Amino acid sequence: MASTTPGVAGLLRNRFVQSILLSGLFLQIGIWVRNFAILLFVMDKTNGDPFAVSMISVAEFAPIFIFSFIGGTFADRWRPKRTMIWCDVLSAVSILAVLLTLSFGTWKAVFFATLVSAILSQFSQPSGMRLFKIHVPGELMQLGMSLYQTMFAIFMVLGPIMGTFVYQRYGIEVAIGIMGVAFILSAAVLMFLPPDKELEETQKTTTLSQEMAAGFHYVLSKKALKTLGGCFMAAGLALGLIQPLGVFLVTERLSLPKEYIQWLMMANGLAMIAGGGLTMGLTKKLAPQTLLAIGMVVSAISMIVTGLSTSLWLTLGAQFIGGFVLPAIQIGINTMILQNTEESFVGRVNGILSPMFMGAMVLTMSMAGWLKGVFNIVIMYEAAAVLFVIGALLMIPLFRMSGIRPELEQGEA
Repeated sequence: MASTTPGVAGLLRNRFVQSILLSGLFLQIGIWVRNFAILLFVMDKTNGDPFAVSMISVAEFAPIFIFSFIGGTFADRWRPKRTMIWCDVLSAVSILAVLLTLSFGTWKAVFFATLVSAILSQFSQPSGMRLFKIHVPGELMQLGMSLYQTMFAIFMVLGPIMGTFVYQRYGIEVAIGIMGVAFILSAAVLMFLPPDKELEETQKTTTLSQEMAAGFHYVLSKKALKTLGGCFMAAGLALGLIQPLGVFLVTERLSLPKEYIQWLMMANGLAMIAGGGLTMGLTKKLAPQTLLAIGMVVSAISMIVTGLSTSLWLTLGAQFIGGFVLPAIQIGINTMILQNTEESFVGRVNGILSPMFMGAMVLTMSMAGWLKGVFNIVIMYEAAAVLFVIGALLMIPLFRMSGIRPELEQGEA
């Protein structure tokens, strides 16, 4: 019963949107409590050992490289609703195993909690994208993505506070338990999604390797998707250059104690909430490629100002502006993927493009410390700005393509 009524009210009457937002709410609570509780727990257990702390990030991000495309391919083969429910249930079961191990074995089992849920998310997330394609009308798709991304932005501000409070007040066992309960509640909510449509028999005649090869061919055959891949790589390279350098920005450029980094993060997070709200209001006026181009150009300006600034207030302002347009980038990318991808290829396309972004970001993140020693922090931020400008320039052909239009044929919600 997909609503065709324009605007947020019409979108929120969509049964799929109601279920997916409530599921996302539970997942965000579980994920953020997990992230910060495990971070603080590992720091306490190892006296802040950098290697142990870095292994948390490895457990969280390595599955994106290893399982993203595989998970996307299976998401295209399997029924998406059933896939998402089973991923949440299996995550909850893994949490039970972690709690038992914490009680009778080693504290290092907490890494397993992050690893398992990160692997399963590579199957669940592309299935959610498929369901967006099936159940949300084309004219409401960009607005739906805006609403979804705004929820993520809110948790970027509230999540660290929530995770820190739970761990400090109740300990790691309760924090891990909350994560398990959150996954169970998410699975329960997803039961109310519209039933999966029956898979066509022709889908079962192809092998996994054939479908993976077809996914790469599909992306290479679509100019819009190839262009998005270039934008992904440019943005990933840019963000990787500056991701590890925030604390040096505070200590070297602003000559302030390292603890001031929290104010920059807070400014960025609050701006994302405000930017998500504004982007929702602009979705019917601006095409997704326009949102993406504006976001990348403004991000470049923000990085230039951030790198050159020696004033706390100017840096905070630049961070706010950068965070303000980040939802436009995320919403523009996700909407363009959905608009330019057939429903049967959504998982594989997402599984190809996401690792391109993460791979580029990890590449420059691994080099950022060395590059900062060779050059300086100002040059690093200006180089990141140049990469964002390159990403925006790569998009110029998209504005001349007539095929960038929402696909209005949607299934019933």
